[in-house]
Order: sequence, then C-alpha cells, then structure tokens
Amino acid sequence: MKHGLIVDDSAVIRRVAGRTLELMGFASTELDDDAKALDHCAEAMPDVILLDWNIPEVDSIELLRKLRRLPGGNQVRIYYCASENDPMMIGRALRAGADDVLLKPFDHRTVLEKFEEAGLLAQQAQAL
Repeated sequence: MKHGLIVDDSAVIRRVAGRTLELMGFASTELDDDAKALDHCAEAMPDVILLDWNIPEVDSIELLRKLRRLPGGNQVRIYYCASENDPMMIGRALRAGADDVLLKPFDHRTVLEKFEEAGLLAQQAQAL
C-alpha cells in the first residue's frame, strides 16, 4: 500500500486530506510540525507529501529543501498546498523542489486528477 504524509497545522485540513488519501487507497499519516515530518520521513519516506505553505514558526520552503535532502527525498512527490495563488510564492516552492501545487481548499477530484497525472494511483484506486 502506498503511503501519504500530510503536514499541516490545521487539524481539520489534516483530517480531510487524510480521508481523501485513504479513499484513493493510501495509508496516511497526519503531522502538525516540521520536526515530526522530518523524523517521520527519515525513518520511512512516504510516496507523497502534502505540505502546507504556512505552518506557524516554520519556513515551509526550507522544510521542503530539507525533505528533498533526506534519503529517498528525490523520489517522493511533494505537493505544496497553498491558500493563495501567489505566483512568486509558488515559483519559490517549485524551485525549492515541490513537484506541483494544490490550491486550498482542494477537493477529492482535484487531488485525484493531480495524482493520476503523476502516476501515483494503483489501478483499483483509479476507479474511485
């Protein structure tokens, strides 16, 4: 089973995103800060990470860079989750290593389409 990691300070966003991943056949882990995310990924790199752009007291761009430097960090798909369509911020995230951007609020269909484009879904999950 593929594994997804959600890193967001909002419990509601984590829960909704976790449920979305589970509906697509992923096991999911939901974390609320950078240290936990780095520890988790150092132990077992997930297949996909949904990374919030605005975690209090965390430079999410630097966290993105740190995730990429971990073993397996060059293979995980990282989606930078932003609330604003700010081209400068999105450009910084993509240059720092984000594979793509998900604009909040995102829904199941949006995530499904992004994951299909990236080839992340197993055949059985695509039927959802």
